Amino acid sequence: MRAVRLFLGVTWIYAGWYKASDSGFLTKGAPTYIGTQLSAYATSSPVGFLFNHLIERAVPIGIFVMASELAIGIATLLWIAPTSAAFGGFAMSVGLWLASSFHVSPYFLASDTAYAILWLSYLLTLIGKRRALELSLDRRGAIRVAMVGAIAIATAGVTTALSKGSARDLAPKASGSRQIIEIAKLPINASHDFVAKSGTPAVLFRTNTGVFAYSAICTHQGCTVAYAADAKVLQCPCHGASFDPFKEAAVVGGPALTPLEKISVKISGAWVIQA
Repeated sequence: MRAVRLFLGVTWIYAGWYKASDSGFLTKGAPTYIGTQLSAYATSSPVGFLFNHLIERAVPIGIFVMASELAIGIATLLWIAPTSAAFGGFAMSVGLWLASSFHVSPYFLASDTAYAILWLSYLLTLIGKRRALELSLDRRGAIRVAMVGAIAIATAGVTTALSKGSARDLAPKASGSRQIIEIAKLPINASHDFVAKSGTPAVLFRTNTGVFAYSAICTHQGCTVAYAADAKVLQCPCHGASFDPFKEAAVVGGPALTPLEKISVKISGAWVIQA
């Protein structure tokens, strides 16, 4: 089970770091804001009523989630309270499954179920070796757990602070028009990925009738969608949502409930620009 332990530990650390390094995760109005994700959970999850009470506390919830992921990952890698860490990972995976991927069809596209099974298998292996579920800690164990928690909180805090500073320095100005691509370089029936004035990823299309574009931020949980030319849909790699760019980015599959945001673009001279 060492490979499983390594994979789960690294993955959970990366998940916490990824959220902490996303300047929009705790920023109201940003595409990846945790409050937006909680709102989506409230409308699509079988236990959505629980999330209605959490939306107004979105920032503390977001901090708790990223710190918990870091703590579980660090504890798993360093073999600190391994049974408790495994139980925490399993509980978090089940919670994410109920929150975000319960309606994903077919079910094997939902990664949360796979993580839940991995954590459960790891947990049962640990229990089997000890012949009992031991969640109590001695003094030394308590100190080690406290240190893991402190490291996780510090890592989340520092990474979040650095990401916000970086975002302020590098964020593009939102006013005025912006050139995207020369029209000669965008054939009819072609697509082009670009960064919108807001700093978020977007996708541009050109057809016989003109050009149009959409935000590439999935309206389900904020993952980045990509255009699948063979299926002619914008697909989300996280939970299987898909959108039809030729029908106002309408939802055609997966757990998303609303279309992608439309971005205003037009042809101006030799360029396609964002107005």
